[in-house]
Amino acid sequence: MQFLWAFLVGGGICVIGQLMFDVVKLTPAHTMSTLVVIGAILDGFNLYEPLIKFAGAGATIPITSFGNALVHGALTELHAIGPVGVITGMFKLTSAGISSAIIFSFLAALVVRPKG
Repeated sequence: MQFLWAFLVGGGICVIGQLMFDVVKLTPAHTMSTLVVIGAILDGFNLYEPLIKFAGAGATIPITSFGNALVHGALTELHAIGPVGVITGMFKLTSAGISSAIIFSFLAALVVRPKG
């Protein structure tokens, strides 16, 4: 049953993103930014963690989880070490993903010649 909920929740998030492309006519950058902000807002109201517990990978794989991770890390460190934690906390949880995106993008740029 957990696989079904993960599929439905993750698919629902993807449907929302696709509707933002097709119906609202947002650019990919605007769509991605909006989904990250939605994930951040949901975490700010403590609504994203229950979604993760309910849907598992269906909530942790989509881009909304990145917004969740930024806010969750910032709030955790804010409570632990104070205002400086807002800045350091958001990078504590997301640094591995950001670093690998930079490294793999660089490696892809070495191998693939972009059309320009």
